[in-house]
Amino acid sequence: MRHKTKRHILGVSASHRSALLGNLSVALIEHGRIKTTLAKAKALRPFIEKIITFAKKAEAANDSARKLHFRRLAISRVRDRVAVAKLFDERAGEFTSRSGGYTRIIKLGTRIGDAAEMALIEFLDASDEGYAKPKKASGRKAAAQKAPAADSEKPAAEEVSVAEEVPAAETEESAEDNAKAAAEEAVAEVTEATEPEIETKEK
Repeated sequence: MRHKTKRHILGVSASHRSALLGNLSVALIEHGRIKTTLAKAKALRPFIEKIITFAKKAEAANDSARKLHFRRLAISRVRDRVAVAKLFDERAGEFTSRSGGYTRIIKLGTRIGDAAEMALIEFLDASDEGYAKPKKASGRKAAAQKAPAADSEKPAAEEVSVAEEVPAAETEESAEDNAKAAAEEAVAEVTEATEPEIETKEK
């Protein structure tokens, strides 16, 4: 079994990766949106969201020692006091109503040159509800909703079938009458044609 396969390695050493994610976090905090490769954006998302969680915990803490503790934890990861101060003092209030999902990744396609997949990663606004997902009924509720719909469809289907059968019966009767009339006319013509021949033979 392959263990530790969920980490974003990015093809660099551990110290390089931590410095890279710290620099990307500083740029994202300062600008609110950055353009990078899709792999780096996916690696940055859990990293920066943990820093935002520190900011939320610091804002909700009543003790100044706890607030300082969370700020120092963020500084140890981001490595920029100015960016951490901006996040904790100015932007932390934007995420108080959210329980997660503070960032969004938008794919941009491939980059000319090395064909690397590019993406935008940005902070979500406090009023942004994201994409609406349709709700699906499951279990007994879904079966209960389907059953009345099926019952309501049956009478309509029966009415349609009855309505379709009536003209078909009428057309069949009219066709039989036409066939009988044509047969009678043919017999009459045959008898008219044979009567003179019989009379001539008798003479």
